[in-house]
Amino acid sequence: MNPYAPVALFLAVALVLATAFSLIPGLLARRKPNPVKSEAYECGVETTSDVSGRFPVRFYLVAMLFVVFDVEAASFYPWAVEMHALRAFGLLEMVVFVIILGIGYAYVWRKGGFAWR
Repeated sequence: MNPYAPVALFLAVALVLATAFSLIPGLLARRKPNPVKSEAYECGVETTSDVSGRFPVRFYLVAMLFVVFDVEAASFYPWAVEMHALRAFGLLEMVVFVIILGIGYAYVWRKGGFAWR
């Protein structure tokens, strides 16, 4: 038996279930549209403005902070595990990586992303 057979079986079952869970509700749902169901849900409060306006830059800065922190956290652990095998080259690569992250942090700091108001 191929050692990858259980993995292939797991992926096949996951693909079939994901497809089924995505398609079956659309096929079985009742289609009775009305104006109330078509409105945006605002906790029972009537909408007062158009939702197609521009978002402040703060939302993009928060997203950038999340990505930078996430990439940093996900990258340091594998590097720490293999640090002895990578030697000086691995250290140099991590220094370059930290410098690039520092540029991202400096940009967010300059734009006021760390000032939570």
